[in-house]
Amino acid sequence: MILEQDLKEELAVAKKKSAKPMLWVSMISMVMFFAGLTSAYVISMKRDDWVSFDLPLAFYISTILIIASSFTLFFSQKFLKKDKRQLSLIFVILTLILGTGFVWQQYVGFNQLKSSGLFFTGPESTVSTSFIIGITFMHVLHILAGLVVLLVVIYNHFKYKYKSDNMLGFELGAIFWHFVDLLWIYLFFFFYFIR
Repeated sequence: MILEQDLKEELAVAKKKSAKPMLWVSMISMVMFFAGLTSAYVISMKRDDWVSFDLPLAFYISTILIIASSFTLFFSQKFLKKDKRQLSLIFVILTLILGTGFVWQQYVGFNQLKSSGLFFTGPESTVSTSFIIGITFMHVLHILAGLVVLLVVIYNHFKYKYKSDNMLGFELGAIFWHFVDLLWIYLFFFFYFIR
């Protein structure tokens, strides 16, 4: 019985030690993936059929929403560290709402591109629109994963799994969310300045 308890404790400690490094490894692979996509974008700009265009208004709105979501999650974590669970929960729910708004604005942005005659595929598509929509869509998939992470964090919040001295799951979720936020800010400015 004592041996079994010791093994469980050792396993819990090992999980805590490996969780953040594993997250960092996955984020580095995502950086490499998007670096490859944006590099291909830059190389493709030399093509004769490259078309420059302005970013849709919805992409600007989504950028504001994603930045706001990082702030709300930051405050949620601060409140949790002070054991102000209710305020922490409110702010993490606000983060989820802002993140959902981001995804919606990305969808609106895709439609704004389409209504401007800029298509992802088909005879009317261009290399530049295919790249911007493809890269943005790949980012949206990562944001959707982030929304699932936020739902898990909210669920665990309701189950009282987080306290000021036990925040690992929350911290992992926050690191991932801030990462995908920063990734979008990079992509937004990349598309804004390099066209």
